[in-house]
Amino acid sequence: MKQEKVIIIGSGPAGLTAALYTGRAELSPLVVTGMQIGGQISITNEVENYPGFPDGTTGPELVEKMQKQAERFGARMVMDEVTEVDLMKGSPFHVKTYGEEYEAEAIIITVGASPRRLGVPGEESLIGKGVSYCATCDGFFFRNKDVVVVGGGDSALEEGLFLTRFARRVRIIHRRDELRAGEALKKRAFANEKISFIWDSVVEEVLGEDKVTGVRVKNVKTDEVTDLDTDGVFIFIGHIPQSSLFEGQLELDDRGYLLTDNRMMTNIPGVFAAGEIQDPVYRQIGTSVGQGTAAAMMAERWLEEQE
Repeated sequence: MKQEKVIIIGSGPAGLTAALYTGRAELSPLVVTGMQIGGQISITNEVENYPGFPDGTTGPELVEKMQKQAERFGARMVMDEVTEVDLMKGSPFHVKTYGEEYEAEAIIITVGASPRRLGVPGEESLIGKGVSYCATCDGFFFRNKDVVVVGGGDSALEEGLFLTRFARRVRIIHRRDELRAGEALKKRAFANEKISFIWDSVVEEVLGEDKVTGVRVKNVKTDEVTDLDTDGVFIFIGHIPQSSLFEGQLELDDRGYLLTDNRMMTNIPGVFAAGEIQDPVYRQIGTSVGQGTAAAMMAERWLEEQE
């Protein structure tokens, strides 16, 4: 069993930042990256809201730079997935992957949360080509265009209202005839002249080849199917935190997000979390980087205290 000072589980912005900071602290962190280094931003075509890139960058380019910077200070990347952890006995913690078993004095969990997808034809192939799960990230690219928003909760209305800053028209498609969102958000949405609603309907297909050109919508009460022209599809039907591996060991909220204190520590001393796995609110590259920084600094300090 290999002995490690720090193991970072996950390689999105929070994980790579934690790797950079723990590397600079000469802790020689091991990053178990998963099967795709970079998390969700590795499939993001354009990134224009991350500081330091006035002309923007792409997700893969940003991931590559973050990885190189972390590796420069001694972080080691292992493309593998964690299959089992034993945290209840305390440090050192047991971490098992498909290819190896480790003991780690401290762990930083940055496995993230995935947007819940519709699971309809065309959705997967058109991600980054008109299909998006983040209005804050991609709304700017739809200036003076028509977009549809799928969902009826707070996130759908918040993001829909944000999109009205750019889009010419925002149509919100909801499977019911009333919204689940809070009253204040509903009032703002109903009062916004750019927003209209398509009730009792679900998206059955995202249309387009090289880019989104429309959606196929079915009315769940009449079974009528309609093709709507649109330039973008923004899907807000919830997120799925990747926390199943830690159930029964770490404290979770009612949605499955890891709970951390103001030191980014979970309920088990020596186990920290950062990024979207513990952040159901912001879900931005910038906030994940900050949380990864904090988790790494607190992990370093905790290790010093143990000595």
